[in-house]
Amino acid sequence: MEQQKEYNQNEYKQKEQGKGRRSAGNTLTGQYQGTARGFGFVTVEGLEGDVFISEKDANSAMHGDLVEIRLRPGRRGKNREGIVTKILTRGQKQLIGTFDRNKKFGFVVPDQIRIGRDIFVPIEDSMGAQNGHKVLVEIVDYGSAGRNPQGRILEIIGHINDPGTDIACIVKSYGLPEGFSDAVMREAAKLPDTVSEQEMAGRKDIRDWQTITIDGEDAKDLDDAVTLRRTETGYLLGVHIADVSHYVREHSLLDKEALKRGTSVYLTDKVIPMLPHKLSNGICSLNAGCDRLALSCIMELDAKGTVRGHEIVETVLQVNERMNYTDVNKIVSDHDEALCSRYRDLLPMLEDMACLANILRKKRQKRGYVDFDFPETKVILDKNGKPLELKPYERNTATRMIEEFMLAANETIAEDYFWQEAPFLYRTHETPDPEKISRLETLISNFGYYIKSGQESVHPKEFQKLLEKIGDTPEEALISRIVLRTMKQARYTTECTGHFGLATKYYCHFTSPIRRYPDLQIHRIIKETIHGSRNEKRNAHYARILPDVAVQSSETERRADEAERECLKLKKVEYMQERIGQVYDGVISGITNWGMYVELENTVEGLIRVSAMTDDYYYFDEPHYALVGEETGRQYCLGQPVTIRVTGCDLLQRTIDFEIFEEETEHGQGQCETDRQQQESPI
Repeated sequence: MEQQKEYNQNEYKQKEQGKGRRSAGNTLTGQYQGTARGFGFVTVEGLEGDVFISEKDANSAMHGDLVEIRLRPGRRGKNREGIVTKILTRGQKQLIGTFDRNKKFGFVVPDQIRIGRDIFVPIEDSMGAQNGHKVLVEIVDYGSAGRNPQGRILEIIGHINDPGTDIACIVKSYGLPEGFSDAVMREAAKLPDTVSEQEMAGRKDIRDWQTITIDGEDAKDLDDAVTLRRTETGYLLGVHIADVSHYVREHSLLDKEALKRGTSVYLTDKVIPMLPHKLSNGICSLNAGCDRLALSCIMELDAKGTVRGHEIVETVLQVNERMNYTDVNKIVSDHDEALCSRYRDLLPMLEDMACLANILRKKRQKRGYVDFDFPETKVILDKNGKPLELKPYERNTATRMIEEFMLAANETIAEDYFWQEAPFLYRTHETPDPEKISRLETLISNFGYYIKSGQESVHPKEFQKLLEKIGDTPEEALISRIVLRTMKQARYTTECTGHFGLATKYYCHFTSPIRRYPDLQIHRIIKETIHGSRNEKRNAHYARILPDVAVQSSETERRADEAERECLKLKKVEYMQERIGQVYDGVISGITNWGMYVELENTVEGLIRVSAMTDDYYYFDEPHYALVGEETGRQYCLGQPVTIRVTGCDLLQRTIDFEIFEEETEHGQGQCETDRQQQESPI
């Protein structure tokens, strides 16, 4: 402990602080949310507003801990303050951070800035880590108000400047699995490389159907194929999904590993698959020219896009062409002569697909589905994982075509199994909370918009109407993001309670069993139904396991989404770090009392802090969502084009700072005046 004392005295010079005393009053339980500045907040279910906890009253609580608190008397509403009286459960047992070594000790600076305290590491527990190493540290002592937590290094991930270390840290911090065990790989190795005649027996043979896959250019796990032909009454649409459950049997090692992973994770420079490549890129991938087993949803649609009948059947198929979104879009939207000539045999089917997809899309629009069209970011990396280019990845006619067909299959199957009253996994999206709807109504009223809502709910069509109204307006980006935050997260459940965003009563995930466990799970239920083996015993079995599968799948999906977002933010900061001082044109996408956010054409968003706007004192005009100069009257408004200069990047906090490029100030002012007049005019 002498090293610990020396560390605290020499490095931090902290003084012992008094701890909050337990009183006879009632205590509350909640999760502690730390900050980089030492204080924190506790979120208590059912309590309005968070409870502020000063650094001296945190009692060694760390971000993520479940704590017991006592409220200070005389504070109410948003001004509540409390004292942590007991740590019930520690939320952080292992952390990722950067090692800083001294002669007799070292410490780990956590990547997660909310931790707020560095972790002391005795030299004998450092595994020989050197300055700048990214490490995984285990906390062995959580310290106290005047003493830092203590830990030991479990793994040296790599030096902070080594290629791939950044992504490896994110993988570790989210607990993502990196490789498959030898036992799992041995089980996968036993699977066949080709489909045998015996496996095809009893299946519907559709190898003579004109069948294609349409995916991104670099996709390798092709788990869906489509067919379409016109009929006298409309269309016959076939959505054919790789029969992964034929190879991944229940209770097998592959199945247990897939359930644990829940989903494939798509990071900027790597994929962490749910299944080994022997399956995902091999026997389960619907590669062109290869016989493959599938589970097909074949739907009869009328000319208005209504499903009048369907068949769910085991099939054997052979894909004619492996196509990509770019080429298909050029064919159906741009009528590219060279591509039309190359795929002349498929041209009639592709044109019919575009026609049907448009019919289905209009049908969903009429129903009231909520369509967020935020551009995704495509990151071009070099061989060392360094970002070379960022550009928006836009949806086009081809991507929407496949999207519509997959939605049709997912809805059809969900409705079928709902009426069968079978144990099943549904994809549900609940109605937003009334409080969040109320806050949204207040915000949009500042811009002259409104939505119709009842006391307990709102119809998704109201959100759709709002998104249509704000299209191509200065406030579109802000309101769209707030509408998105108003909505709940979709999740997996055993109850069919509907999907708010899609405005449908029935929805499930059927179309991606290579990369999502819920799809694989319901394939088993469907196949047992087809074979007549789903009896009372099997129903009871599924009723017992499905709730846990739903929870596990929802949790792993959220983990994957967060890791993917974190990687994207990291690469954006890395990209802009090489461009500090450069000037870009952008659009103001958000305004707060601490500054304004500007989004560039390459999808990067940075902050111009009020403190950096030195030409005037700017205040936040909340009703108009504008920053206004107190002396000059200069205004910056949502949607206003501005020219910025990149001033700084913080890899740890994943933030990018901009400043207004002075040469464009007068031009920006004139533009904003026009925008302000538009906002004040009646809508």
